[in-house]
Amino acid sequence: MNNNRKVMDVTKFNPRFSLQSEALDSADADVWAVSDRAHELADKGEDVIFLCVGDPNFDTPEPILDFARARLGVGRTHYSPAAGEAMLRRAIADIESKVSPHPCSPDDVVVFPGGTNAIYAVLSCLLNPGEEIVIPEPMYIGYVPICDSLRLNVKRVACPAESNFAFDVDAIKAAIGDDTRVVMINTPVNPTGAMATPEQLRELAAYCRERDIWLVCDEMYSMITFARRHTSLRTAAKQLDNIVVIDGLSKSHAMSGWRLGWAVAHGPLVDRLIEFAGATIFGCPQFIQEAAAFALEFDTYFVKQMRDAYEKRRDLIVERIGKIPGLSCYSPEAGMFVMVDVSQVAHSEEGNCGQAFAEALLDAERVSVLPGAPFGPSAVNHVRLTLAADEGELSRALDRIERFVTAGNRQAS
Repeated sequence: MNNNRKVMDVTKFNPRFSLQSEALDSADADVWAVSDRAHELADKGEDVIFLCVGDPNFDTPEPILDFARARLGVGRTHYSPAAGEAMLRRAIADIESKVSPHPCSPDDVVVFPGGTNAIYAVLSCLLNPGEEIVIPEPMYIGYVPICDSLRLNVKRVACPAESNFAFDVDAIKAAIGDDTRVVMINTPVNPTGAMATPEQLRELAAYCRERDIWLVCDEMYSMITFARRHTSLRTAAKQLDNIVVIDGLSKSHAMSGWRLGWAVAHGPLVDRLIEFAGATIFGCPQFIQEAAAFALEFDTYFVKQMRDAYEKRRDLIVERIGKIPGLSCYSPEAGMFVMVDVSQVAHSEEGNCGQAFAEALLDAERVSVLPGAPFGPSAVNHVRLTLAADEGELSRALDRIERFVTAGNRQAS
């Protein structure tokens, strides 16, 4: 026996983790810090008003629930094809074909458990670690951990507050370089509600195709628009071979907990996405997919009801904010949020006025809003207010915000 051999310490396990999980762990931990603290206060019995999360406060419409129950009753609880159930893929393809000059086949559709998972799958199939993706900001917070976990090189393109965060094709084109593999856009935008025009989408699609670059468009808020209708990238683009569109039912149908989204693509990418879905999720629940197909076919009345309610809530917030000295906002074209500029009433040595305002507002008035900085540098002086609260709750929150500002609570730091 070799007495010099190192004795293994069996009393302690030293865990090692993948680079992918380490990247997720290193993502901005402050994103939900104000919200987390608000929940802690609420758990202690405090009267906290939450205006931070974009989870619809409507129930899923009853006919959709009834249809899902019926499908459960006939045993639609087994494995599903990796690409998705034929009923849902056909319903999505029919919608795309109705609004687009390009016919859409069910074979162009791949179903995922939510839009975020669809984005993860698409980027996983298009990019290798270290490769470049161009994304306009402010941008959906969920893009950050996805890109971090895939170890992508993200080039952000500013859409400044001074122009109401307007979609800027020229700025995106200027950011595209020799190393760019993918451009990812979001219209309508979370958090700003800005919308790209058909002409802008057509121009960007053509430019990306000339450069052999994929153009991915997140259209999760496509059914929540106010002054004008949403135009899909798939409708605007003249050619589809570099185009990917992602959508879902979480926002438009109050089905966030159902976890159902999809990607519409063309050609070989569809095969890659099906293989990825088969390897990672092994299909989405049958009864949920069939209920989603039903929702898409019989949704006009319910979607309009919710959209009208969001519009009234938007108008309420915009009107009230406009009357509070030192605060300002513009009226978003779409979506479920209003971005409020707080730079005149909040001060921060780090230059993060949104964070300072959100923290001080929660301390003083127990209203939880989301700081703008995690969406990107263009939103650092803003906070995001959700429309996912009824008018009474919004009015109560706005009363508290007005009291907070007018009482001289301007020394947040």
